[in-house]
Amino acid sequence: MNEKLIIVESPSKSKTIQSYPGDGTTVLSSKGHIRDLAISGKDGLGVDIENDFQPSYVPIKGKKQMIKELKAAAKNKEVLIATDPDREGEAIGWHLAQVLGLDTQAENRIVFREITKQAVSEALNHPRKIDQDLVNSQEARRILDRIIGFKLSKLLQSKIKSKSAGRVQSVALKLIVDLEKIIVAFVPEKYYELDAIFPHFKADYLIPAKTRLTKEEATQIKETSTNPFSVTSVDVKDSIRKPKLPFITSTLQQDAINSLYMSASKTMRVAQQLYEGIEIDGEMMGLITYMRTDSPRLAGPFVKEANTFIEENFGKKYLGKYRVHKSDSAQDAHEAIRPTSLKNSPESIEAYLSKDEFKLYKRIYERTVSSLMAPAIFEATKVSLESNGNIYQLQGLTEKFDGHYRMLDQQKPKVIKLAKFEVGQTFNASEIEMIEKETTPPARYSEASIIKEMESLGIGRPSTYAQIIQTLKARDYVKLESKRFVPTKQGTLTSEQLDLFFNKIINVEYTSKMEKALDDIYGSKKSGVKIVSDFYHSFIPMIDHAQEHMVKIQPRMTDEICPKCGKPLVVRTSRYGEFLACSGFPKCKYIKQD
Repeated sequence: MNEKLIIVESPSKSKTIQSYPGDGTTVLSSKGHIRDLAISGKDGLGVDIENDFQPSYVPIKGKKQMIKELKAAAKNKEVLIATDPDREGEAIGWHLAQVLGLDTQAENRIVFREITKQAVSEALNHPRKIDQDLVNSQEARRILDRIIGFKLSKLLQSKIKSKSAGRVQSVALKLIVDLEKIIVAFVPEKYYELDAIFPHFKADYLIPAKTRLTKEEATQIKETSTNPFSVTSVDVKDSIRKPKLPFITSTLQQDAINSLYMSASKTMRVAQQLYEGIEIDGEMMGLITYMRTDSPRLAGPFVKEANTFIEENFGKKYLGKYRVHKSDSAQDAHEAIRPTSLKNSPESIEAYLSKDEFKLYKRIYERTVSSLMAPAIFEATKVSLESNGNIYQLQGLTEKFDGHYRMLDQQKPKVIKLAKFEVGQTFNASEIEMIEKETTPPARYSEASIIKEMESLGIGRPSTYAQIIQTLKARDYVKLESKRFVPTKQGTLTSEQLDLFFNKIINVEYTSKMEKALDDIYGSKKSGVKIVSDFYHSFIPMIDHAQEHMVKIQPRMTDEICPKCGKPLVVRTSRYGEFLACSGFPKCKYIKQD
């Protein structure tokens, strides 16, 4: 059997890879998932509750013909599964093996984290078995999400007309709603700061940590801050600014949101294009490594390439020391998001990229190189002046060595130059300025900050953040005001009802522990069946209790009369929004058309 069939997930990836292996090899795409849980069985969950939650899979709508075509293409060929290098990709690969009748114990799975000729050739030389632990981990997640999604969504739709609920989605909504309640309840307080204004500089009054000055306190300080002011100390020390780590999924999303004004979902779409391949001088090539990762590790060969690049372009003194990370191990094959080759500088390939592709690629390229450069060194100066026991300070910052900022000049700290000060010098202030301020509530979450929060709390995973945000917006649970999330009335109602009846599972701590438990299925540290079973048997009583006690929201009455039966019209809610209909439903099915 000399002919090979390589199956990947996306058509654009298959187009890029097709030119690499040579004659006798066909590359086809499954266009993502090909099977999902059925909607049969008890409660339409697609799992056999009485038989260790055994899942039942069916082809996804519209995929039967594709499966038929893949079967035909696989006939008399060696089939290699090259789906994405993560848990989701491993599961898709397993489903492909199942429908194509492949031996899941055979070495027919190949993995590469960048789409280049070298990486694909290397993968072809080192096929492995499908990783069943990864598949089991994904399967347990999918079953849990189906149980929660079907059960909770059906409950909320019948009781409060909410569109859906989810294991992580509902916790993210709770974060937004809980923060909004803090903001609404916030009572601002006035406080004061003081500046001593001198002819050529300004100094800030040194307020003790975690204290705020009242008007009376500030007034007393102002009145006792009299000339002359004496310099009591001049502290000069080096300030070392280390480079940031290369991008992982969450930090790429945060950076693109803040710096490029791309949404998380758009960032991932553009990154996918850069990963899957761009045609440059007639050759298809992937420009970045796989964009779904939570590892900041860089491969040894790339670090070597980058060190040569840095030394040749900036000089030996700009070489940094590669920081080994906790995730570094022989088993850890994941890498940070980086360029596949530093020869492809952003400027050299700009003509082949869209505007968004160029901007995102440039951020990835520069962040990766700078992460391997030497720390920057600044000289930080702090000057203290005293008048009748009142201490004022001013600070300066000058550059000694630009280090990694040589690559990221636009992100360099602002230089603040000071005149030379000596202890014992005296100065006369022209004015002591009292500045009235007011405390402000915490800022609402932006897309970037909610991603950062979810990551720090351990809820969700990098590959899911963009979809979670998209779902909250699509369900009309949140809206964006000045690029910040504000919960809608429906979003607040949904979160409050979930908190009332499901607070044991819809909370940060439980969700974080569940994420860890699901991760632990990998390596057989935990049983996926036990995790699902334990959850199901604690969750169903909550559903039953909520079904009995959650108050059903009644339609809102109006003054309009149904032209068919004479009963009042009411405002009802559907998945598409509000509409006017007869209160006599289901006997009268009149709906007012716009």
